[in-house]
Amino acid sequence: MPDKLQKGTIVITGATSGFGEATARLLAAKWPHCTLWLTGRRQERLEALVKEVGADRARGFAFDIRDRSAVEKFAKSPGCEGITVLINNAGLAAGMDNFQDASVDDWEQMIDTNIKGLLYITRALLPGMVSRKLGHIVNLGSIAGHTVYPKGNVYAATKFAVRALNESMRIDTLGSNVRVTSIDPGMADTEFSSVRFKGDEVKAGAVYKGIEPLQANDIAESILWSLERPAHVNIQEIIIMPTNQATPRDVHRT
Repeated sequence: MPDKLQKGTIVITGATSGFGEATARLLAAKWPHCTLWLTGRRQERLEALVKEVGADRARGFAFDIRDRSAVEKFAKSPGCEGITVLINNAGLAAGMDNFQDASVDDWEQMIDTNIKGLLYITRALLPGMVSRKLGHIVNLGSIAGHTVYPKGNVYAATKFAVRALNESMRIDTLGSNVRVTSIDPGMADTEFSSVRFKGDEVKAGAVYKGIEPLQANDIAESILWSLERPAHVNIQEIIIMPTNQATPRDVHRT
């Protein structure tokens, strides 16, 4: 099955930065026969990435995964019958406040992106994989989906939901040859903290002070490794942490 996956179309959501962007570059280099369909909200970044990868290898689709109608329109694009891999990478944390002080707008943004967006695109593309008996879904979770931490409340709740959905997809697709994997990182140096703190780079930088965090390519390599396992092997879940981080709260800083 890995050989068949490599000759198909790979959909990566949230491909304009972080794990999604790194995964697009790695797959373009390692899987020369695949086609990449890259989604994201930032048109200019998508165009730049498609140009880098090669217009003969990649297509960019600029839309917000929270928009159900846009997702459904995307899922009707010519060539959808060739999709073999869906990498559900789009997601974010918004704000970091005590539950009683948090912004409901931030909560809705996280729920709409991290849960509903993932549901929309998976529901749209998974039936084709099941009917063709070929496919692999990779869901980007988080250590926050295993252990909560102060002021992480609703972000953690969305990642607990991703973990539950990953397990449910795995059960419901049994017998279809569709594999389902969750990649759950700890502290990673991407735009994550900058987005969480709404562009406050001082707060964002403090998150990684005194520790060597994961890099986007560390996660991309784990995704690739999961995709390339033999057909009879499904990697259910991978938790990946920096060496100096044991839990969201237990971090050794130098």
